[in-house]
Amino acid sequence: MPENRGKFITFEGIDGAGKSTHIATVADLLRARGLVVVATREPGGTPLGEKLRELLLHEAMHLETETLLMFAARREHLARVIEPALARGVWVVCDRFSDATYAYQGGGRGLDKAKFASLEQWVHGHLQPDLTFLFDLPPEAAGQRIVRQGREMDKFEREHADFHARVRQAYLERAASAPRRIHVVNAGQRLEEIKKIVEEIVVTYCL
Repeated sequence: MPENRGKFITFEGIDGAGKSTHIATVADLLRARGLVVVATREPGGTPLGEKLRELLLHEAMHLETETLLMFAARREHLARVIEPALARGVWVVCDRFSDATYAYQGGGRGLDKAKFASLEQWVHGHLQPDLTFLFDLPPEAAGQRIVRQGREMDKFEREHADFHARVRQAYLERAASAPRRIHVVNAGQRLEEIKKIVEEIVVTYCL
């Protein structure tokens, strides 16, 4: 991609960690600096991706089917939204990307790491996010937040505590393997403290 391409920022964490709250914060910060920003999500982000999202979040399926559908939605998302935006100099902020697949299908469900690595290389071996926030919170606290929200839970949110513990551990493992890209944020802090930390990281690493 050209030097004047936009930057790609992703947000990760177990369900209930509060990452979605801070996507708007970052998008607003970037826009205040005069940048054009696209906010999107995974699975989803395209008409086809949103249809696949409904299946992925609510239908039972084989682990490898689930993983392949995740990457199919991602390839469409990259081709239709992310890559064209970055090439135009637009910044992309995305709720989840391949780190989520590593954590949920890999850590949570036990997908073979070699299979994940092969799919990641095939689908977007040329592209990783410029910056990733991992909002870290113990599963018990995250689960309590989801219950307080009072909304209908998807199939991942309904998984047992040990599943979410494995997802969290896989996220932290992934972060340790890419410390320059992935910044772990303690999601148990006060909202204003987290907002301040996130803004400082964006300014330091991207602006």
